[in-house]
Amino acid sequence: MKGRSVFGFDVPLLAASVLLVVIGIAFIFSSGVTATGVVFSNEYIKQTVWALSGLALFFLFAIFDYSHLRNWAFRLYVFFLGVLLLTLLFGRVVNGAKSWIGIWELGIQPSEFSKVTTILFLARFLERKQAQISRLGYFLLSLGIVLLPMGLILLQPDLGTAAVFIPIFIFMLFIAGADIRHLAFFVATGLLLIFFTILPPYETYLAGQEIPALSLLTDRSLSLYLLGTIFVVFVVSVGGFLSVKKEYFYWMAYATLIVLLALAGSAIFRSMLKEYQVMRLIVFLNPSVDPRGAGWNIIQSVTAVGSGGLWGKGFLRGTQSHYRYIPQQNTDFIFSILSEEWGFAGVLAVFGLFLVILGRGMLIIRNTKDRFASITAAGIVGMIFFHFAVNVGMAIGFMPITGIPLFFLSYGGSSLWTVLISVGILMNFYIRRYKF
Repeated sequence: MKGRSVFGFDVPLLAASVLLVVIGIAFIFSSGVTATGVVFSNEYIKQTVWALSGLALFFLFAIFDYSHLRNWAFRLYVFFLGVLLLTLLFGRVVNGAKSWIGIWELGIQPSEFSKVTTILFLARFLERKQAQISRLGYFLLSLGIVLLPMGLILLQPDLGTAAVFIPIFIFMLFIAGADIRHLAFFVATGLLLIFFTILPPYETYLAGQEIPALSLLTDRSLSLYLLGTIFVVFVVSVGGFLSVKKEYFYWMAYATLIVLLALAGSAIFRSMLKEYQVMRLIVFLNPSVDPRGAGWNIIQSVTAVGSGGLWGKGFLRGTQSHYRYIPQQNTDFIFSILSEEWGFAGVLAVFGLFLVILGRGMLIIRNTKDRFASITAAGIVGMIFFHFAVNVGMAIGFMPITGIPLFFLSYGGSSLWTVLISVGILMNFYIRRYKF
């Protein structure tokens, strides 16, 4: 330990985490108050219980030697894969997804905890394969570790939670030293897949007219012809590279494979997407398409955020929330209440607390001497950043509605425990950063 006590906590990290939890409880209380001042919900009490037990878990995971996490990573990963499978078979349906398992009012959302177990096992794998991680085969094996829980979560279906695994994977592979070409290929394919998936609904709901070029995506025979043509170009490019070793053939194959996979993937995604998920994408582009239906949440959330002004309307004085205009205002749209009541100044304060956590996490990645710890920390930072960016973006209309909670603030025991355990692990790495 080189003179470091196990009680040598990172004070900014601890203080920012506790303050965000307290702010979250305050605004969950606010979400349960009517315009006449009547408190109709006890969810703030439940959140307080989860917060106290979560802080106990935080200190537990901060103090014990994290080598146990390294040793148990695979078993924890497999265990939660099993729990995810059980959830698919016996879970409760909440908000359209079979994502909860438990009895009576007691239950957990295993997909939240599986983020942490996947991070731990992937970090263990990347630590062991340090010398080979730049090879394509090991990159694909790493991707497979992430795709297993993602696939089970998509079957629930919970697209938002499944999407969190993508930045986790990217952050961890980048810190682990993966080939940038492999990461760029993965990111470019994903972005292009989303673009091709959105185009046909865009034509139907927003363009107001038929776009001839989009028939290549919507007409089955034309789609197969397009895929066949791109596949031929890919094969020719691979053949050209193998025969003459010219770099431009390599990049032709690289680009055509991205397009080929994105087109094929978008066709699969369009067949899997449910109507309400398609409408979430559409109202993200233009909420006025369905202002009293799928677009209601975004319109009311943006209205609440904008009405807060510089200093806000005051705690418990928000109108959008207390008149119950914002659906799911204690979970997905907790940021909207905060913005309305605390205004831009309050938003900056919350942003600052998140930046402290993310900044301290980045310093832990840089300063820790243990490769397992630095890669795990990267996954945790990626997870927290994605939750923050997407939830806030969703509340202000910059992101489609995905159902991703705002860590620390949104109501829910599973998400709160997940982030407090994760920050506890970061604290553990900080305390023992000179161990190796």
